Amino acid sequence: MARRPGLSVRAKLTLSYAGFLVLAGTLLLTAVWVFLLRYVPDRAMLIVPGSADTLTPGVFPVRSNLLRVFAPRAAETLAFLLAFGLLGGWILAGRMLAPLTRITEAARTAGTGSLSRRIRMPGRRDEFRELSDAFDTMLDQLESHVAEQQRFAANASHELRTPLAISRALLDVARDDPARGRDELVERLHEVNRRAIDLTEALLLLGRGDRGVVTRERVDLSLLAEEAAETLLPVAEQRGVTLDVTGDAAPTGGSAELLLRMVTNLVQNAVVHNLPDGGAVTVHTATSGGTSVLRVANTGPTLPPDLVPTLTEPFRRGTERVRADGHAGAGLGLAIVRSVVHAHHGTLDLAPGPDGGLAVTVRLPGPS
Repeated sequence: MARRPGLSVRAKLTLSYAGFLVLAGTLLLTAVWVFLLRYVPDRAMLIVPGSADTLTPGVFPVRSNLLRVFAPRAAETLAFLLAFGLLGGWILAGRMLAPLTRITEAARTAGTGSLSRRIRMPGRRDEFRELSDAFDTMLDQLESHVAEQQRFAANASHELRTPLAISRALLDVARDDPARGRDELVERLHEVNRRAIDLTEALLLLGRGDRGVVTRERVDLSLLAEEAAETLLPVAEQRGVTLDVTGDAAPTGGSAELLLRMVTNLVQNAVVHNLPDGGAVTVHTATSGGTSVLRVANTGPTLPPDLVPTLTEPFRRGTERVRADGHAGAGLGLAIVRSVVHAHHGTLDLAPGPDGGLAVTVRLPGPS
């Protein structure tokens, strides 16, 4: 946005320095007049030797003569102070504003889309150093966020392209082979379309959680855990997994829809990524110090420690175990959980079980 032309900050600081310096000189000269020259007599006085006066014999100076000599010198002194203040103020202002120039250059570089430049201002910690460090931290977060968004967009495009490519291949086969059964084609196209819709809804839900736009209402995590367990109980029974829900009421504030999706994703992941037979899933709710806690743990394969922190990244699959519907999933379950937890100002902790499996703990603030 165009701004009206005016003095730069350096010029303003220079004029301020010079003005204060001239003002200080003027006050000093005024003090000389008030406390010294005003007591000088305006008429010549002859001191007679041997008198009772303690003054030195001779002729005492006259005020008018002193002013005649003092005024031009005072004017020259003020002119020198003005010139010295302008020159010194310009140099000092330039040195003081040099860090701000570096910050401005980094901001302009970031404005062009390059987020890799950092200020890394040396020296002792002062206001400019704190500003540059805060700016570097902001650039780190922006660069990380942009890289994550670019990776997410690439993965989402890849995941969405897969069902479209499958649909196109099925249609090509049906066109080249008219004798092929239409019922089978319709069924497969229906399944591919359902997967694409589920993936799109998951992406929209993930974006909604990332924006942090949620309605606020009183929600009990224990009731959501029971609802999710009841919904997924047939899947657990089909896979031979025991599903156990325990705990007390755990009230919190937020969107019931998003929180139910969060709990459902956690329970579904715990059921799917489990032992083939004889596995177990435990869901426990509690309150601690004004915080509502939800813990979902399961049995399953041993997870490498370096894999656990990456499980909440979009399209990251912990194992390639096939879901109950015959597909490996899109890898958005825990990413949606993380997004919903952050939108509700909570924390999410993932820890591998000592004998395998994964334990996920969600802590949300109590209802306001």
